[in-house]
Amino acid sequence: MTVHLSRADARRLAVRAQLLDAHRPDGMFDVVRRLTMLQNDPASAVAPSADLVLWSRLGSSYSPAQLRDAIDEQALLELRGMIHPAEDLALYRAEMAEWPGRPPLPDWAEGLREWVDVNNGCRLDVLSRLRADGPLTTRELPDTCVIPWRSSGWTNNRNITKMIDFLVQRGEVAAAGRRGTDRLWDLAERVYPDEAVPYERALGLREQRRLRALGIARVGAPSTRGGVEPAGEPAVVEGVKGRWRVDPELLDTAFAGRVALLSPLDRLVYDRRRTAELFEFDYQLEMFKPAAKRRWGYWALPILYEDRLVGKLDATADRRAGVLRVDAIHEDGPFTPAMAAGVRHEIKELAGWLRLDLVLAT
Repeated sequence: MTVHLSRADARRLAVRAQLLDAHRPDGMFDVVRRLTMLQNDPASAVAPSADLVLWSRLGSSYSPAQLRDAIDEQALLELRGMIHPAEDLALYRAEMAEWPGRPPLPDWAEGLREWVDVNNGCRLDVLSRLRADGPLTTRELPDTCVIPWRSSGWTNNRNITKMIDFLVQRGEVAAAGRRGTDRLWDLAERVYPDEAVPYERALGLREQRRLRALGIARVGAPSTRGGVEPAGEPAVVEGVKGRWRVDPELLDTAFAGRVALLSPLDRLVYDRRRTAELFEFDYQLEMFKPAAKRRWGYWALPILYEDRLVGKLDATADRRAGVLRVDAIHEDGPFTPAMAAGVRHEIKELAGWLRLDLVLAT
């Protein structure tokens, strides 16, 4: 049976699934398990994205030290820039073993495989050094590549950086905490649990968990794998073209909203197309644009009010000066007094959590 939803129904489904309604989750591990992953992006104009995502759900009871300690203790694991519950690694091991994927491979994937194969001596040298002396930083690993990594970006000639990246994807190397600001690497067998779920079943379970985390997703979204049974139930959204899938367990649940300030990488807004279709919200991350071409700011935080995205907060954490500087609150439409008061309160909560004085632009 196809589920028929209004846009408001779809929005509320998405907000509840992302733990952004009035009911706060129980703690950090509850959030990570429900969301399935956190993007571990280093940009911190306000705070690192993973910390902002957790603060948006938990409030000021959350401390960034909790996340760092959980990663260092392997209670949470980092894989390809994403932080996962340790128990979920079993859903990725079979895919790692088949890196870079099952044939037929696209040309770019064949190129990755060929680069690792031609530099297999370097791969073995890295694994040997880690086996003897790990965990180690990237700088402490030997670069014996015979063919350098070529790129038009910052990774050009960064042979060990790329080799480690691919060895992580292959399930041979894993992040193992930090030494100061440097990430440590070790043999995956010392870090990861032994359990592995078979390939097709793992993809199906990941798709189910992904839909549970999103609440509603378009059929044929990029992360959907061919041959995997679709998760959830089919749905249509009034006024929105296309086919959708919904998690039926989140339907018919009373909704109570709140105010939240979101990371630009928050999964509620990360799929810009879905955000535009369901929330009718225009947003882009502008950190890579020249300052003169920015509409909302370098790292503008989307503002959620109940089941609507209503604006953007242009703010910067100036830790040297000890202030959270708010340059603008961009209102997509005029805020009601209740909306304005709720947003101001949340900004004060953000400053308090960051332990910074709040400075509002005049």
